Amino acid sequence: MHLTSRGFPLFLTFDLDAETMWTARDPNYASRPILMSQGAYGWKVGTDRVLKLLARYGLKTTFFIPGLIIDQRPELMERILEGGHEIAHHSYSHAWILNLTPEQEREEMEKGFESIRRVTGRAPRGWRSPAAEISAVTMPMLVEYGFDYSSNFFDDDSPYIHTVEGKRTKIVELPFRWVLDDAPFFQYSIVLPGRTMQAPSALLEAWKAEFDVLYAEKRMMMVGMHPEMIGQPSRIGVLEGLIKHALDHGGVWIGRCDEMVEDMRPGLERAA
Repeated sequence: MHLTSRGFPLFLTFDLDAETMWTARDPNYASRPILMSQGAYGWKVGTDRVLKLLARYGLKTTFFIPGLIIDQRPELMERILEGGHEIAHHSYSHAWILNLTPEQEREEMEKGFESIRRVTGRAPRGWRSPAAEISAVTMPMLVEYGFDYSSNFFDDDSPYIHTVEGKRTKIVELPFRWVLDDAPFFQYSIVLPGRTMQAPSALLEAWKAEFDVLYAEKRMMMVGMHPEMIGQPSRIGVLEGLIKHALDHGGVWIGRCDEMVEDMRPGLERAA
């Protein structure tokens, strides 16, 4: 039996980090215009290329966006929302959580929360950590702020409900793994870790293979992408190739994280 009423859940998500990919690691990078331009590609070109592709297939998805980018790019936020997409929480400045005090982490949470509420008119329902890290206070804070889902952990191929401080919560985890992220294949910068640049065909081959196994096992697939990477001309075809491959199979739901979580929650609660 599939996890949702509409079949196999395929999550296409986009982390619009833009310049914060660099400035969160070192604020002095803001004075290096070529580094900043690599991040700016995400909001100047990449996101609109992604939005155009999604619109062509009639798809609504989720964008995890730091509050700073939301504040700086209101016109782009309007275009994302006009496409019917969800904006979810991705911190405020993309700061590395393990370098923050609990007070600083709370400030990141609150500022990002308010940025999303201002542009969408509602509280964010989902949260993804910057740089795939959490602290001892992160999960209790997600409970406090009333989040419905998180997409952070690497420990499963199926969703599950979190237990925090010994208490069962309503937070559904949508796990993923690095092979389902475009950054290990495409991220290249002289100052960032990784520094890889593989052929788009390698990533499409990996994602198709992942899809085939997960679909056969009736699990889920969470794909994480960055508009400054996947939105480049040679790479947008990877996203379209995955969409086509998925739609060639029956009973696949490509949708927003919030809507899909709401659909799958009753089954997860019954199974617990």
